[in-house]
Amino acid sequence: MLSRCLPFLLLAVSALAEPQPQTYTLPPEKLAKAIEYARARNRLHFAATAYGFAVLAGVVGLKIAPRLRSRVEKWTRRRAFQAFLFTPPLLLAVDAAMLPAAVYGHHLSLKFDQSIQGWESWFWDWTKAELLTFLISAIAVWLLYGVIRRSPRRWWFYGWLASVPLTILLVFAAPVLIDPLFDRFEPLSARRPDLVAAIEKVAARGGLSIPPSRMFEMRASEKWKALNAYVTGVGASKRVVVWDTTMRRMTTGQTLFVFGHEMGHYVLGHVWLGIGAACAALLIGLYLGYRFLRLAVARWGGRWDIRGVEDWASLPVLMLALAVLSFAAEPLENSFSRRLEHEADIYGLEVIHGIVPDSARVAARSFQILGEVSLSDPHPGPFVEFWLYDHPPVSERVRFASEYDPWGKGEEPKYVR
Repeated sequence: MLSRCLPFLLLAVSALAEPQPQTYTLPPEKLAKAIEYARARNRLHFAATAYGFAVLAGVVGLKIAPRLRSRVEKWTRRRAFQAFLFTPPLLLAVDAAMLPAAVYGHHLSLKFDQSIQGWESWFWDWTKAELLTFLISAIAVWLLYGVIRRSPRRWWFYGWLASVPLTILLVFAAPVLIDPLFDRFEPLSARRPDLVAAIEKVAARGGLSIPPSRMFEMRASEKWKALNAYVTGVGASKRVVVWDTTMRRMTTGQTLFVFGHEMGHYVLGHVWLGIGAACAALLIGLYLGYRFLRLAVARWGGRWDIRGVEDWASLPVLMLALAVLSFAAEPLENSFSRRLEHEADIYGLEVIHGIVPDSARVAARSFQILGEVSLSDPHPGPFVEFWLYDHPPVSERVRFASEYDPWGKGEEPKYVR
């Protein structure tokens, strides 16, 4: 009996020993570093986006796609083969031009102690990601342009209908087939059976049975110093993943709150909401892309050596249109994501209440640690938060966790009763 109670007694002692953060703060030296890191990442995001637009515009203006199309058509008349011969070289040209921005992004993560991944390993990951992108994109382009040839005026809708099951399939396959290509995953029960037992208690508190077979530890410490946890997959592939860096840096109680947050995504159906939102955005994007592509080819197709919207060579024009639309939609997408993350924060606070002693303090301290390690800017500007933040700022999350107490106010909790 004593051995079973000991972990929870230690939780109580460690929770009482730590000061409760009411606000997210950093010491002066780390604060300056966090601000510098945030500004560098923000500049990179907008500069890389503008550079990406310029690259795609250059591909169109230099007629790279028409030249490639003409060569591919000489090699084979089969449309499927043409798609697989045309798409990867075109994407490689674009991604190779964008490589300096990606390299600089990794340089920042090394400089500011977010990553420990060496350049050889990083380039190998980049190569694997490119190969996967080539395969998936070639299939998508083949199907899309087949639809365009058969229905020049309705292809955006039929293409969207085809994309919905493909999107779900990718979300299903990602944790099983794609993620293990880049990181190592092990059953959480194999390394932390004590944590699994505590997690099962939290899951039961929320009325949910998450089998240990769906709990995984990711060996993030081989590449990252940052902390993270997430829920991924759908149906039989759905799982909760906790980075080993999170478990090393946080106490068991803090890790349980992180798990509770991810469990909130699981219980509240956020994966399906995300898929639905992505599909809705894709429908709008394809329709607007259709309108732009049609107008652009009609007006400048002769100058660009594009025969029509069904021509393979029109692909960079469509890519440019979708890239611009995606950038314009970032604030809306991130606002939606912040809402889901806030709901998961509420769920995490409620589901550990009564299990983890002084749960509000534990949750607030979790966010403080997350911010310290990730060098989160305590006071991002309103525009930066509006445009770039897919999570609420850490300062808001610390304050909310410290103040959220429906039980003490005689109110009903929102999710876990």
